[in-house]
Amino acid sequence: MPKFEVPRFTFWRGVLLVILALGTYSTVVRVFQGLAGSTNLSDSFPWGIWIGFDILCGVALAAGGFTISATVYIFNLEKFRPIVRPAILTAFLGYVLVIVALLYDLGRPWNVWHPLVMWNPHSVMFEVGWCVTLYTTVLALEFSPIVLERFKMTKTLHVMHFIMPLLVVLGVLLSTLHQSSLGSFYLIVPTKLHALWYSPLIPLYFFLTALTLGCAMTIVESFLSHRAFGKQLEMELLVPLGRVALLILALTSVIRFADFRHRGILGLPFQATYESRLWLAEMLIGVLAPGVLLAIPKVRKHTTGLFLAALLIVMGVVMNRLNVSITGMERSSGQIYVPAFTEIAVTLSVVGVGFLIFALAVKFLPVFPEHEMKEARPIVVPAGGNVSGQPIRSLPVPALVVVALAFFGAVALGADGVRRREVDPGPPAPSATKPELAAALASFTPPAEIVFPQAPDSPGPASFRHASHVDASAPDCLSCHGNTYSFLGRKEAPPAGQMHDTKHCGGCHDGTSAFAIEADCSPCHKAE
Repeated sequence: MPKFEVPRFTFWRGVLLVILALGTYSTVVRVFQGLAGSTNLSDSFPWGIWIGFDILCGVALAAGGFTISATVYIFNLEKFRPIVRPAILTAFLGYVLVIVALLYDLGRPWNVWHPLVMWNPHSVMFEVGWCVTLYTTVLALEFSPIVLERFKMTKTLHVMHFIMPLLVVLGVLLSTLHQSSLGSFYLIVPTKLHALWYSPLIPLYFFLTALTLGCAMTIVESFLSHRAFGKQLEMELLVPLGRVALLILALTSVIRFADFRHRGILGLPFQATYESRLWLAEMLIGVLAPGVLLAIPKVRKHTTGLFLAALLIVMGVVMNRLNVSITGMERSSGQIYVPAFTEIAVTLSVVGVGFLIFALAVKFLPVFPEHEMKEARPIVVPAGGNVSGQPIRSLPVPALVVVALAFFGAVALGADGVRRREVDPGPPAPSATKPELAAALASFTPPAEIVFPQAPDSPGPASFRHASHVDASAPDCLSCHGNTYSFLGRKEAPPAGQMHDTKHCGGCHDGTSAFAIEADCSPCHKAE
C-alpha cells in the first residue's frame, strides 16, 4: 500500500484549495438561504448552470465509460483494455457528482428518492431518474474489481469478472437510453427552445454528441494522466479513437444539415442575433476545427495535435449543452440569466472534487496497469512547454492556423453574440392596452334573435333577443358568452327546469336583476 505523504504545495493545489473553500461557503449559503438566496434563478428561468453544466455536461462527459467498455467487452477489441479502468473511473465519478449537483438544484433535496417509489411513467424525468440511478449502480459494480483487486478479494473478483459482460451490456443500454432522454426533455418546449437547437431529432443529437465526447474525453483523460502521473501515453489506442470521433462528427454534421434543410432554417445561423452567433461559435470550436485537425493524418498522429482536437470537441459539446439549456431558452423566458457567484463556485468545486478523487483513486487503487505506474516518471515541461512532449510548434502550419481561428473566432462570435443579447418582451401588460372601441360601437349591430328548440314541457319556443339584453353603448359579450351560458350554442334546449336555474336564465331573471321567470312566461316563450 502506498505510504501517505504530505503533498507538496503547488500552484494548482493552491487553486484547488481556494475553489473548495469557495464551494464550501456557497454550499452553506445554499442550505440556509435556499435557491432564492443563492442563485439568480426564477420561475421564468428555473434551470441554470447547475442543470446546464453540472448535469447535462456531466452526464455527457462521462460517456467514455460505456463507449470504451462496449469497445472491449462487446466488440472484443482487447487492445483497448488498458484504458477501460480509467474510463470507467471517470464515468463513475461523473455520475456520482451529477447526483451531488442535482441535490443543489432541487428545492427539497431530501426528496430526491421520490421518483424511485412514486412512479410516473409518463414523465421523461422519471425515465432519466431511473436510468441514472441504475447506470450509476452498474458503474459502481464495473468499478468494483479495482477495489476487490486492491484488497485481494479473489473469489468475489472472479464472480465480478464472470458477470462483467452482462453488466457492460446493461450499462450500454441504460446509458444509451438516458443520454438521448436528456435531449428528449427539450421536445416538450418547441415554442421556447430556439430553432437552432430545438429539433425533433434532438434526442439523436444528444446521443451522437455523447459518443463523440466519449472518444474525445478518453483521449483528454489519457493526456492529463500522462501529464499528472507520468504514465505511458498509448498513442496506438488514442489515434484510432480520434478516427472514430471524426467519423461520428461527420455523420452528425450530415444529419444536422439535412434536418436544417427539411425545416427550412438553413439561413438562420447567419442572422445577426445572439443565438446565431453562439451557434456558429459552437460549430466552429466543436465541429469544424476538430474535424479539420483530425482529418489531417499528420496532426492526428501528433500527440499535441490529437490532444488539441479532442479538447476542442470537449469544449464544443460543453458549449452545446449550455446553449441548449441556457442560450436557447433565454429569449422565450423574457429574462437574461447570469449565474450568481455561488452557482459558479459550486460548479467549480464539483469539478475540483472530481479531479481530487480521481487523483486519490489513481494513487491508492490499481486504476492503471502496475507496470505503467512503475515506469512512470514526473513530466518535465520544457521552456515554452507543451502537454505531451511533442512541441506545439512542430504541428503543421495549417493546423496551427485552424487552432488559432477556432479560438479567436469563437471568442469574437461569442462577444458579438452577447452584445446582441435580448429577450422576447412578450405581450404588453393588460393595463397598457386600451382598445379603441368607439369605432366598433358606432357600427355595432346586435345579433339576430335566437329561438331555442321547444322542450316537451315548455309552454312555447323560448327566444333570446340580444337587443333587449345588451347595452349597445357598452356591450359586454363575455358576461354571457362564458362557460356559465354555454347553452346558447346548443342545438337542443335543455329541460325547462334546467333553463330556469341560476346557471341559465334564472341567474338574472330572479325578480331583482330582471323580472322573475315565475312572474310571466310570455316575454320569452312565444305561444304557438
